[in-house]
Amino acid sequence: MGDASNLLVEWRSSLLKGADCDSWGLLVEAVEEYQKLSRQIMKQMDHPSSFTNKQKQTLNKIAACLELRSQTLQKPQDREGISLDELRKLESSFTSLQNNPSCEFPVDFNINPLLNQRLAVQKGNFELDIEGDEIDLEDDDSEDEDVTKQREAESRLQALKVSHTSIKPAGTLLPKLPQEAGSTNITIKIVKIGLKDSYTYLDPFIVISVKDKTGLDVTKAQETPVSTQREDPYVLFGVDVEMQKPLEKIPTGSAIFFEFKHYKLKKRSISTKCYAFLEMDEMKAGPIVIEIYKKPTDFQRKKLSLLTNKMLYLHLHLTLHKI
Repeated sequence: MGDASNLLVEWRSSLLKGADCDSWGLLVEAVEEYQKLSRQIMKQMDHPSSFTNKQKQTLNKIAACLELRSQTLQKPQDREGISLDELRKLESSFTSLQNNPSCEFPVDFNINPLLNQRLAVQKGNFELDIEGDEIDLEDDDSEDEDVTKQREAESRLQALKVSHTSIKPAGTLLPKLPQEAGSTNITIKIVKIGLKDSYTYLDPFIVISVKDKTGLDVTKAQETPVSTQREDPYVLFGVDVEMQKPLEKIPTGSAIFFEFKHYKLKKRSISTKCYAFLEMDEMKAGPIVIEIYKKPTDFQRKKLSLLTNKMLYLHLHLTLHKI
């Protein structure tokens, strides 16, 4: 319990630091501290630790409260947020986690539906319910139930409050093209992207576009849903992107671009962190990993600079449909 106790002391100090900034009106600093603490807690939940299941349930709730308080400070007009007084009650939770893990949680989740939304964190092939228990999603063979689960997931994503109105939580992905005889339709699954600081990005998403060799659009750009999953060092997506032109109709010399974007709190704007691209001669069915480059995005592919020398890539899976 030694390591766990040290973490709890450290996290309690971080909570108090954020609350002090909050009370002094230093809202940017408060949000940064709350979000950093929430990420640290959730990152610890992703790795084997000395915390018990009961302690993890409480820590998941603390992280949800921190996220919601961050939203409240960024959108003060929202009435369903969490107050500073409520957040300060979490200090007692860090103490009780060491001495009495079964102690009642000080913030009532039943009266705030947004807390339950934040707590419903999708993790791999299972999700956490309000008590932190795992719900297995792998063994469901019913197509109707699959459709229902998909709709519920989309509904949760649409309801997710992101940091800026220009960010679309559910993305702008387009439907599959009708299949034409002799043509090859392309489905690209964006699996994950490797970044050394994967837990630090707020509301990350990827913009997919097809550009010709001069950098002009070949098809309409699409955006993935905002990723809510991390698996250090990866930001996970797991979404299918249907390209809007058959392979045969994409001009020679074109490339498919993937721009990783996120919200920068200090600048209050969406920023491009990095990008990758897939050229037409790389269009082969199956898994593929491609290199990641530093911004700004060079759609003509003339001045390229790798983001890192580490073994971190954008992971894709290509499916080519041909009749």
